[in-house]
Amino acid sequence: MANQEVDQSKRKFLIAATSVAGGVAAAAVAVPFVTSMMPSERAKAAGAPVEADISKIEPGSMITVEWRGKPVWIVNRSQAMLDALASHDDKLSDPKLEVTSQQPDYCVNPARAIKSNIMVLVGICTHLGCSPSPKLQTGADMGADWPGGFFCPCHGSKFDLAGRVFKGSPAPINLVVPPHKYISDSVVLIGADDKGVA
Repeated sequence: MANQEVDQSKRKFLIAATSVAGGVAAAAVAVPFVTSMMPSERAKAAGAPVEADISKIEPGSMITVEWRGKPVWIVNRSQAMLDALASHDDKLSDPKLEVTSQQPDYCVNPARAIKSNIMVLVGICTHLGCSPSPKLQTGADMGADWPGGFFCPCHGSKFDLAGRVFKGSPAPINLVVPPHKYISDSVVLIGADDKGVA
């Protein structure tokens, strides 16, 4: 009888130990499998969507994120910046956004945006691929009549705060608005859309 009790306790111990070892082995096999299903850095660079937290962008400022190896600017435009957009249409090459390839259909509006205050732009000049400098404030080292926007130092192209190109600039068309959507009030997903809505 004493031997049977010892055998039963050994059996229970071995079953428990084997179960624990099997669970650990299953988890060790599952982790690389699950990890392999997440987009790699290479996939992200090739075009996987990128999330950006916009909750901390103050009005009148911007952040830069990378998507497809390109800088993407996210600007939180103040009301004064939005009001200035309509004041210089006569100075723009394509104020009515007739070159439709430069923005998704849901951004064909005066603000070129889903949410009027949040501007999402690819920060690459449409002339020769340089990266323009943000000059967000009125004046901003560009003269008293400068409404704010982006200036390409390579060849002098100027864009307004909606990424629309000014007449006389070497850049032939407006800056690109990438496909994007909001997955919450504070997070924008760049590179994917459902017609601009979450």
